[in-house]
Amino acid sequence: MSVIPVEILKKVKKIQIQTSRLVNDILAGEYHSTFKGQGMEFSEVRDYVPGDDIRSIDWNVTARMNKPYVKQFVEERELTVILMVDISGSGYYSSSRQTKNEMAAELSSLLALSAIQNNDKVGLILFTDHVETFIPPKKGKTHVLRVIREVLSFQPEGKETNFSSALDFLNKAIRKRSVVFLISDFLSSGYEKLMRVSARKHDLICVSLSDRREKEMPDLGLVHLQDAETGELLLFDTSDPKSRAALQVLYSRDRRNTSEFLSNHGIDQIEIHTHEPYVKPLVGFFRSRERWMR
Repeated sequence: MSVIPVEILKKVKKIQIQTSRLVNDILAGEYHSTFKGQGMEFSEVRDYVPGDDIRSIDWNVTARMNKPYVKQFVEERELTVILMVDISGSGYYSSSRQTKNEMAAELSSLLALSAIQNNDKVGLILFTDHVETFIPPKKGKTHVLRVIREVLSFQPEGKETNFSSALDFLNKAIRKRSVVFLISDFLSSGYEKLMRVSARKHDLICVSLSDRREKEMPDLGLVHLQDAETGELLLFDTSDPKSRAALQVLYSRDRRNTSEFLSNHGIDQIEIHTHEPYVKPLVGFFRSRERWMR
């Protein structure tokens, strides 16, 4: 068994404290209202009272007891939640207090704690250009702490992003229909076919992370930009307004294409920015989903 560095344990504890408060105060109820379970299961029988639907009468019990009884059902609450987290090189970029990977760890913690509080199972898939690690779905706070620790401290082998291999793994490894949160900056392509398959099989929700400097580059003169995934270096003149505008156009186009693809295929998206609080868009998603499901 590997020894967990003290600084990682401190980070896990800090995130647990911060996110537990948010879950208890805000998110647990929103989560429960949004993900209501996938059916009804038999609970017990009770005496028939006038006005009850006669289709709910339990005729076997009624015959034995010589008076009418009806079946009662409760919502089948238990769900399986899968957190799919992109831990490729681009996630280490930050122009604010948090990298995208650190933001992904907090979001994973929030979602995992909300799920566990509602007695759901939680599993984890960490991926780069291949699946780096898989933690099968389980219940319990100890399990959630392991999930948080892995997202925070895992050292990936790969730097690039391959959604197709991760989605293919999801579709083969998780047989039961699950709620899947795919957390990434979506700076990749070629995933469309397998994402459509995943969206048909599971309740797929894409959590899109972005940093404002990916869209708006300040005037810093000549700078070297390095692709965190490929290592490619580019000399970029940030003092040129046309160059900055071109960068903004390319970024906006890619974001728009991703959003349009997800919308056209009925895949929900939550947009999170590293320089803004993430609670508002998360709660907004839960509430809009709840209204839509009514």
